[in-house]
Amino acid sequence: MIEIDFNTPIAGLKIFQDIIHEDSRGAFYESYNKKNFDYLAGLSVEFVQDNISLSKKGTIRGLHFQHKNPQGKLVRVLNGSILDVVVDLRKSSKTLGQFTSFRINSKNNYILWVPRGFAHGFQVTSSTAKVLYKVDNFWDKDDEYTLQYDDPSVGIEWESFDLQISSKDSMGLSLKDIKSKGLLF
Repeated sequence: MIEIDFNTPIAGLKIFQDIIHEDSRGAFYESYNKKNFDYLAGLSVEFVQDNISLSKKGTIRGLHFQHKNPQGKLVRVLNGSILDVVVDLRKSSKTLGQFTSFRINSKNNYILWVPRGFAHGFQVTSSTAKVLYKVDNFWDKDDEYTLQYDDPSVGIEWESFDLQISSKDSMGLSLKDIKSKGLLF
């Protein structure tokens, strides 16, 4: 794993890329190495759970966050491609309410570190996508919130596919509601 300098407009986000060793037999790479990740990220993270989602083209998952039990996420695509989106929900941040996005796929082998304090989601841009994300805190169904994927005050530009969105995700909170309910970090 190596760090890629994308010079993201939002502090704290990091992009990595796997080093793939190929020969006539195929390929090999380390999908995760704690020592290497901690060194590159400049922090020590204890991941407690791995999640995998398999989704169809146009599916938007998110924008999710937990407030009392926030999660940092290390996101990679095992198969297919996604538009990965993060929104800054840190109240002391200069980029509060701003989003950035990354195209992550199984060919570029990018890995995105999303620290605590962000809403996170993605849209599948290939026929299907298998996404793996390691998290540093357990999922808490009573503490999960969703930022409205199409909140005009955030202004995310999703791909124009036939959108597939769960009923829970389609009823997300606006950024204004998140602020008024005291759900910022």
